[in-house]
Amino acid sequence: MIDAHHHIWRQADLPWLLGPEQPRIFGPYAPIKRDYLIEEFQQDIKSTGITGSVYVQANWSPNWALDEARWVQAESERSGWPMAIVAYADMRSHACPMVLAQLSAIPGVRGIRHQFHWHENPLYRFAPHHDLCEDPMVRENVAKLADLDFSFDLQVFASQMPGAARLADACPDVTFVLQHAGMLEDTSDAGRALWFDGLKALADCPNVVCKLSGLGTFIHRNDPTHIADQVKTALKLFGPERCLYGSNYPIEKLWTSYPDLFAAFLKAVPKTHHQTVFNETASRVYRLKH
Repeated sequence: MIDAHHHIWRQADLPWLLGPEQPRIFGPYAPIKRDYLIEEFQQDIKSTGITGSVYVQANWSPNWALDEARWVQAESERSGWPMAIVAYADMRSHACPMVLAQLSAIPGVRGIRHQFHWHENPLYRFAPHHDLCEDPMVRENVAKLADLDFSFDLQVFASQMPGAARLADACPDVTFVLQHAGMLEDTSDAGRALWFDGLKALADCPNVVCKLSGLGTFIHRNDPTHIADQVKTALKLFGPERCLYGSNYPIEKLWTSYPDLFAAFLKAVPKTHHQTVFNETASRVYRLKH
């Protein structure tokens, strides 16, 4: 079993957790404004059957992208965890190819995440504007990931999914990993319809896979019914071979334990798909030797 989305961090290196200018999607951060190191993560997953993990960048200062990846690599060499790294690079920058080349020298790096999500609600807003997926420089830099065999962890809201699908179509040799099953934040009938249509547009792109993670993000709780509803939709649209599990830990530690969270996902995914969703897809996408 592989957790394809978790973070470890040192508080001193994460001004995004402390700065008042950043979004508060998850609510108050006080319980996680501290070091969260690999030993605590290992304790959190104890008895769950998780035997591997992929670290996803945790928003160190942008100019520290290499420092973050190098520190996580050192932790991996020290402890054996995590087994792969999704690092950060600014896809809007002319300097991006140079950063990507430096990241490619770090053995554990398998992909890049630059969060593109923008929302009318400023508390949910991360990107500077709505249509980063349409930016020519972004498209040019994302396309370069194919030469390095890097995936791209794609984080957008439903209203941005048509542009995200066009980005995926323009970069057919890059594997896109849709974060948090498309970040369903509006659970009204209209909101769900917009999310479903956007998800279908991305599922129609054969180079997009769906990460089943962070499903408690906007309700601030572990709700097995809420999780099962989104998992069912993702499996219907993408199929199990294009779905993978991630915990988004320790963010979800704000409202649940790892065993309880994992149990909700195990229940939501049909047992016949467990090996694929909880192991094989992540192993393939992130090129795990695990």
